[in-house]
Amino acid sequence: MADTAGGDGDFTTPAELIGHPARSAMLRALVDGRALPMTMLATEAGVAASTASAHLTRLVDGGLLVSRAQGRHRYYALASPQVAHALEALAALGPPRPVRSLRAGTRAQALRRARTCYDHLAGHLGVAVMAALLERGALVGGDGRHHAGAATRDRLSAPGADRDYALTDDGRALLDQLAVTVPAGRRRTVAYCVDWTEQRHHLGGAVGAGLLTRFTELGWVRRGDRHPRAVGITDDGRAGFARVLGIDTDALAVA
Repeated sequence: MADTAGGDGDFTTPAELIGHPARSAMLRALVDGRALPMTMLATEAGVAASTASAHLTRLVDGGLLVSRAQGRHRYYALASPQVAHALEALAALGPPRPVRSLRAGTRAQALRRARTCYDHLAGHLGVAVMAALLERGALVGGDGRHHAGAATRDRLSAPGADRDYALTDDGRALLDQLAVTVPAGRRRTVAYCVDWTEQRHHLGGAVGAGLLTRFTELGWVRRGDRHPRAVGITDDGRAGFARVLGIDTDALAVA
């Protein structure tokens, strides 16, 4: 955004951009500093991909967003901390936003909270499981974070390659405790993906697949009916994730 210290800045252009409901929904989704793909932002705004593309182009041209291509996707983020500060200030001035449609928000929220990525967990829950395993010394080899500036092969929404995570003896003991069966085959025992909503790592590979299967068998999670990739956390899961991994799954809903 331009330097308006002299008081001559024209706020009508950003105000018009922010004021549209679909564009404001996209901006709200990005205010925590993450970069998201157009498909996710379209879902957040409840609009078609073609409509989302037009809105995003206007936000980029207006200086509120920046975009970058990674792999097959283009990701969008707030152009600067000043944009985030402006959005937060406007939010503080406005009344609480009424919930007008459950459909517009529930799918995006469900997918962010917990979803499948091929045969393993992703989203808030997948990232939390990876972080818990690292904190407990069950995995070693990285810190679970995507460092965009230092990445050489890693990119958002793709399998990771920059880190070499490995299962420790404590990790094998934890898998035994949970009675996890690690699928046999030629795939890597421990792999990871850079989560497209969290921009952190979630666990893949044979161990990631085995954990999702076991969590399902234990009744800790269940696949969604309305949103097939979404994963619901049950009451048993809330207790189990807290007891075994120290994860407060209730906090994931607002993370």
